[in-house]
Amino acid sequence: MEQPASKDPMHGITLKKILEDLEGYYGFDTMAEFVNIKCFKDNPSIKSSLTFLRKTDWARKKVEELYIRTLPKLKG
Repeated sequence: MEQPASKDPMHGITLKKILEDLEGYYGFDTMAEFVNIKCFKDNPSIKSSLTFLRKTDWARKKVEELYIRTLPKLKG
């Protein structure tokens, strides 16, 4: 029997995918305006952002919230 699709928009999406999608859509400059963290401002990269966000729950939550708000634009 097949499991019903999850209604959670974050289901199955990795933090790397979130960062790649947001960076592709906004760029790091705009992402830094939405989420004021150093890894988006000072020599930003996906790798450095992943390292920071994996250790920092409050920042990861803000990035995930930005992703959820941006999701309709990414799909459109």
